[in-house]
This record gives sequence, C-alpha cells and structure tokens, in this order.
Amino acid sequence: MTLPRLRPLAIKERSAMVFLEKGQVDVIDGAFVLVDVNGVRTHVPVGGLACVMLEPGTRVSHAAAALAARVGCLLIWAGEAGVRLYASGQPGGARSDRLLYQARLALDETARLNVVRRMFELRFGEPPPARRSVDQLRGIEGARVRRLYEIEARKFQIRWRGRRYDPKEWGAGDLPNRCLSAATSCLYGVTEAAVLAAGYAPAIGFLHSGRPLAFVYDIADIFKFETVVPVAFRAARDAKPDSEGAVRRGCRDVFRRTRLLDRIIPTIDDVLAAGGLGVPEAPADAQPPALNEESFGDDGHRG
Repeated sequence: MTLPRLRPLAIKERSAMVFLEKGQVDVIDGAFVLVDVNGVRTHVPVGGLACVMLEPGTRVSHAAAALAARVGCLLIWAGEAGVRLYASGQPGGARSDRLLYQARLALDETARLNVVRRMFELRFGEPPPARRSVDQLRGIEGARVRRLYEIEARKFQIRWRGRRYDPKEWGAGDLPNRCLSAATSCLYGVTEAAVLAAGYAPAIGFLHSGRPLAFVYDIADIFKFETVVPVAFRAARDAKPDSEGAVRRGCRDVFRRTRLLDRIIPTIDDVLAAGGLGVPEAPADAQPPALNEESFGDDGHRG
C-alpha cells in the first residue's frame, strides 16, 4: 500500500522548536528519533515543529535530513546552549516571485527607507522622525535599544554593563549577556523558519545588510523586547545552575503565549507592503509553490 503524500502544517500551527544534543538523529520505523549512546530512542514530532536546534554532539542521517525537508522543519546547527547559529538546512527557500519582490524593495532607495520606517514603527510603537536616512534611523534605533536594555535590567534588578559578548569565548561573557545570546538565538531560529516558509531570502535585509541572516534580524528585532529579552533577564536574575536551559524553556513558553508563529509571516507582508512597489505577478515560467494545492503548508515548504 502506498502511503499518502505528506501534508506539512503551516508555520502558525506548529510548536516553535526543540533542542537536541548528544545523539544520532535518524528515521527509524518511519519516525524521526534521537538515539542516545545507550540506544534509547526519543521520538521528535518533526512535522509539528518550526525548527530543530542541533547542539554539539549530534549527528544527522541522510534520512532524517530528507524527512525534515519534506515536512518543512528547519534544521539548525547551533553552538552549545544555542549561543551561535552555524548553519541551517532549508525547509523551503525563496520563491522566484517573492525573491524578486524582496530584491526590488531592497535596491530601491525610497522603497527600502519606507520598509525600514515601518519596521521602526512596529518595533517602538511610534513613527520614526521624518527626513531621516536608513543610516540615521539605524543610529537612532541603536540608541533606543541600548536604553531599552537598561530599562529591562533595572526592572529585573540585574547589573547591566552593556551588550558585550565574544561568540568565540562563550564563558567569558557575564550571565545576562550569555542568557541574552541564548534567547536571541531561539528567536532567530524560529524567525528564519518563518522567513523561508513564506518564500523569502534570509540574506536580503533592509535595516541590516551584508549578513546571511540580515532579513531574519530585521524581522526578529520587531519582537525581541516583547518576547525574549524579559525571559533572558529573568533567568539572569534567578541565576540557577542551568540558566541557558531555563532561557530556552522560557522562550518556548513565551513564543506559545504570544502566538509568535501566527504573527511573523503577516508582519513580513506588512513591512514589505510599506515599500509601496506592489507584489509583482509571477512570470509564466516561474517555479510554482513547492507544496501541492491541497496541503496546508506555507508557500516555501518543499513537498
């Protein structure tokens, strides 16, 4: 008997993420599992997740990577506690019409400025100052963000000496910075999964540029102080032995409580629409959406 075609869930209907470490990720008896050194299998509901964060000590089989791609779950190779994002495997990827639209907006100076202004408004709850360039808005944003960190630090009664960390020396940073790095990595992971699922390119940013995840940072920053910053500072205040683990669990809960995965793709559409260029019609020879029409996945997912 032939199994029915997989029908990936839309991003908004999924749980945000899980972290896996110290084991072989494989497909056994049709199930996506983590097998530890003693042979104990832990089932991972890959079809119901936006992304799986693979920490050091994991190995991934070809079958597992293929299954994750088919169901639209992003695999992310992360550092210990998720502090760094080394690489990721696309669950979908840019659609030609969405990629051209995103690129047109980024290359048109007026459209790009309009997009950045909309991002600023969504992030801070007020329109940005008039007659400012992208570089000037970036400077204004940086000053406001530093001020917001100070406000959150006072709220949680922790000592804050600024955002300072060395990604190559994880243990050299203070506890608030380590917690914040772990929290933002969680946010970047689920945001990248949503960007790819919507059919856009993570590297084509507007406020950020020149980085593989520039657009991911653009979108994630809109939600950062609403979601992961309070989680990180609360964990730093409590200073438990497994602070990074507490951060990850806190991020999982806040993503669910704020319905983050429901909101990311509509937010992407909102900020890009501010560019004023209009979504172009796909050319006749364009690659169609990866999933068949009856699936409830997002446009970028592969079927």
